Amino acid sequence: MFRGSLVAMVTPMIAQDGIRDAVDEKALRKLVEFHVEQGSDAIVAVGTTGESATLDYDEHRRVIRATVDAARGRIPVIGGTGANSTWEAIELTRSAMESGCDAALLVVPYYNKPTQQGLIEHFSAIADAVPIPQILYNVPGRTGCDMLPETVEQLADLPNIVGLKEAQGTVERAEEVIRRCGDRLDVFAGDDFNALGMMRVGGKGVISVSANVAPRSMHDLCAAALAGDMETAESINERLTPLHQAMFAEPNPIPAKWGVEQLGYIGPGIRLPMTRLTEAGREQVRQAMLDAGVL
Repeated sequence: MFRGSLVAMVTPMIAQDGIRDAVDEKALRKLVEFHVEQGSDAIVAVGTTGESATLDYDEHRRVIRATVDAARGRIPVIGGTGANSTWEAIELTRSAMESGCDAALLVVPYYNKPTQQGLIEHFSAIADAVPIPQILYNVPGRTGCDMLPETVEQLADLPNIVGLKEAQGTVERAEEVIRRCGDRLDVFAGDDFNALGMMRVGGKGVISVSANVAPRSMHDLCAAALAGDMETAESINERLTPLHQAMFAEPNPIPAKWGVEQLGYIGPGIRLPMTRLTEAGREQVRQAMLDAGVL
């Protein structure tokens, strides 16, 4: 259903006390326009990069609804609706569907470390309860739980589970999922630095942090790779590699938010326990943005 560069968009905030910085809906709408104009292939709202962990339930719903409203059907919107409670994930996913999202992104439950059978029952319950297309999200470095390829293979039989964001960290993992699931499920890179490698083995694109500051380049990279023009894709990827690295100079979304601020689309707001980018981090991100031609 989705192809290319799916930007994991930051959530703009108005700087206050750093504890409860208010969501800046005006800046959010400007940011959506930026991604429409620059060719991002879809927007993921309220994922990890969107500070889902520190938005309350009402804010979560409001940001997704505002993103859909601003997009006005010109670009698909995928709502981040995962939770470590199945009933909460169902409620968030239902709200995203009612807000007009094109799909939901559902992270593996974090902290409570379910079994593989628990993952099957968790995602099956959400898929049964809410008919919206759903993309699973495996990121064991953050959740403490690795969803194995054989688990994904079982879940791929459910008609509205349409994709997997794989951030286990290796191209080999994505290749195994693709081999097991075939055309029943699309695989997207969860890390920008693995995006080209995953598209080489059949991935359909990337849910991208780098696209927050280099949306046109990430779109062009994916378009070239998916068209089989690997020479062009490799050239773009080489130019962007320092940016991919800089986006994780400090924990996501700290570098991404500072980078988007430098482009003039958002202010400095970010919620604790995330902090402002350090001076050392700023120098790395600034230089990477200059090298990528976006600053």
